[in-house]
Amino acid sequence: MYADEIEQYANKLKLINTYLISTARVKVSLTSYGKPIHKFYWILDKKTVIEETKPSNEVENPLPPPTKLNITSFDRIPHLMVDSAAEIDILAIVLHCGPQKNAGRSHHRCREITLCDNKKNQFLFTLWEDFGEIEGHEIASKMATEADLLVILGRSIGIFTFQGLSLQTRYNSTVRVNLNYPQAVALINWAKENKTMLLSYALEKTSTSSSVAPMIVTPAGQQVISIAGISSAPSMGVFYVEVEIAILDEFQDFCVLECSGCKQKKRTKDRKDFECPKCNRKTALVPRCSFQIDLIDGTATTTASISAELGEKLLSMTAEDIFDITCTKAISHSH
Repeated sequence: MYADEIEQYANKLKLINTYLISTARVKVSLTSYGKPIHKFYWILDKKTVIEETKPSNEVENPLPPPTKLNITSFDRIPHLMVDSAAEIDILAIVLHCGPQKNAGRSHHRCREITLCDNKKNQFLFTLWEDFGEIEGHEIASKMATEADLLVILGRSIGIFTFQGLSLQTRYNSTVRVNLNYPQAVALINWAKENKTMLLSYALEKTSTSSSVAPMIVTPAGQQVISIAGISSAPSMGVFYVEVEIAILDEFQDFCVLECSGCKQKKRTKDRKDFECPKCNRKTALVPRCSFQIDLIDGTATTTASISAELGEKLLSMTAEDIFDITCTKAISHSH
């Protein structure tokens, strides 16, 4: 238990009593920092349901197999309003599982896998930190030893807009393999029957880079919209456009400084350590690539913000290089 949950459950959980605990998160204890006391650990949070059970000597009937799933289909994802809190449940076939690696400015551990549905829609799914190490290792091991393609159920999965649309684990996500839900069994059987087609389609999609899964594949039949069409669209969402890119404001900084802990931007060019009020500790400022570009097609022009790894890729420079060129030298010239 963490933070507010400690006090919340302190009065509810009593020693030697028996409880039915639903929707707790169960994790395998990590061994990389020493030998853990227990093989598994449970995390109780605000979504956990705890009920005290009364003593009984009766033999209980086994629980029925699960049936209810509230799955978001892949072709619906581009039409969802994407925000930082959006979470969906997915059921998908695993086409490719990449190795464990470090990514991003903070070099977080992750593993990237490529998913598809029974309509050939593909999405990149990033398993962060423990998910890549535990669930990702399970997926990689099964793919190496089993003849059939795997099907995974992901709950509370985040939608990410880096280089298009992709999926990623969040702190409260769960990822499970080859479950016995009727929907999962049906997809497993479909994948068995269409394995050759699925693998050849995956090779087509990754032909430009034989070792790297695609960041995002536009869902089949997705409509490309004009810039003028975006401004008259009835609601917010994710749109696919074909445009020319231009940087008209060449005097912008192309870089911001943010707290290395909470990622809040700071209005300064000085990288000395400071006391962050949100993190409540002394921390460093790190540069993050951030700039604006103009998107131009035959109908109109609009401005878009580019940041983080996508910005570094477009400029073929790291955030440190950009900061050095645009901020450090500007400060030295002003003196």
